[in-house]
Amino acid sequence: MIGISKRTKETRIEIKPWNDKDLDLLFQLNIPEMMEHLGGPESKEQILKRHQRYLQLEDKGCMYSIILFPEAETVGSVGYWQTVRNNENVYEIGWSVLTSYQGKGIASVAVKALIAKIKAERKYKYIHAFPSITNPASNAICRKLEFTLLSECEFEYPRGSFMRCNDWRLEIV
Repeated sequence: MIGISKRTKETRIEIKPWNDKDLDLLFQLNIPEMMEHLGGPESKEQILKRHQRYLQLEDKGCMYSIILFPEAETVGSVGYWQTVRNNENVYEIGWSVLTSYQGKGIASVAVKALIAKIKAERKYKYIHAFPSITNPASNAICRKLEFTLLSECEFEYPRGSFMRCNDWRLEIV
């Protein structure tokens, strides 16, 4: 369990590996406001396929749900997966927190907890994050967690749709 203090209220989160019960979270995250920087909401079939991919990442990464305490509410997701960037194996990281829980530091704490898990693997030298250039909150998390901004780039997400992103990199080895 990871904890943070925000103002006078104690906020604690835990990240737990994705499981079948987290499918409902994907549907909650699949609303226009949440998908604004990711190409828009997905169809039911796309959500079901995403859920299966999350369950089957195995040795190529892991998705986690973010649990907020003391309520023990599932409030978002964070995860990483192996990818190739400039002919080098690296991890890519991504996160999403339900709108009613944004602005409370939850995503930063969850990403920081996940980075600690990835570092313990000692597998790749870098983690990359690709937030949209129009997503100030996700870019701020990258800055706060000391990722280095490499460049603006064109990024395909979802498959077949291209967007302008910032390529942030964190050295972990």
